[in-house]
Amino acid sequence: MSSSLAAVAAVIVAAVVVPVVLARSAAAPVNTAPPAATAPPTVGDTLSASQGTWSNNPASFAFQWLRCPASGGLPDGSGCTAVPGATTPGFGVESSDVGDRFRVRVTATNADGQAAAVSDATPATQSPPDQNITGCPPVQQAGPLTLDEISPPARLVVDQTRITPSVVTRDTRSITVGFHVIACDARTVRGALVYATPTPFQQFTNQERPTGADGWANLTLTRQRFFPATPQQQNLIVFVRVRKPGEPLLEGISSRRLVSFRVRL
Repeated sequence: MSSSLAAVAAVIVAAVVVPVVLARSAAAPVNTAPPAATAPPTVGDTLSASQGTWSNNPASFAFQWLRCPASGGLPDGSGCTAVPGATTPGFGVESSDVGDRFRVRVTATNADGQAAAVSDATPATQSPPDQNITGCPPVQQAGPLTLDEISPPARLVVDQTRITPSVVTRDTRSITVGFHVIACDARTVRGALVYATPTPFQQFTNQERPTGADGWANLTLTRQRFFPATPQQQNLIVFVRVRKPGEPLLEGISSRRLVSFRVRL
């Protein structure tokens, strides 16, 4: 080939554009900062999950909340169980969750694959703060109150009394005294323990009985050797205490009062 032809050929080859295709290396998402569960876990609140930080451009994220024991489980979520249906960034905490801890598992996906990362465990779920400042049940229902529905600062109150016989005499051998107990807007209370003893002591025996569904407790006291307390006695003074079983005598919702019944000698 002549030198002129060779030169022309070289120019032609140099002018040809040869496309070069670079192979793209596969790269699934990589977590660079873990997800997190925000907001303290208190009954009635909603936990909120952040997706964390990822490299390699994830196209989508999937969430799964995990219920964990008091230990919090392991950092990868081992020892925790998936909460059925809890697959969104928000998770509502219910009363059944009290004491449990939670993690959220976030799975990131792109065209080359997927990877998962797990948040730290939340603190243990707490009950909501007590908003009942009256100590009374928030909903008025028919029927008497039970003692489990009443707490301080509400108190038990003896609002009515009665005695048989209506007048205590020198010949009276026993008396039946009745006490009616209320609380929380004058509602009758069932199961309150009512204790009664005359004062000065040893005029009649003492006794303690619970109130019935009608709010009344009836106590039968037997005469003892120091009645009458004086030859001119006109009243029988009775100390009455009403309380919740198991509570200290002077604490909780208990109360005390003195009542007077007529004496004719």
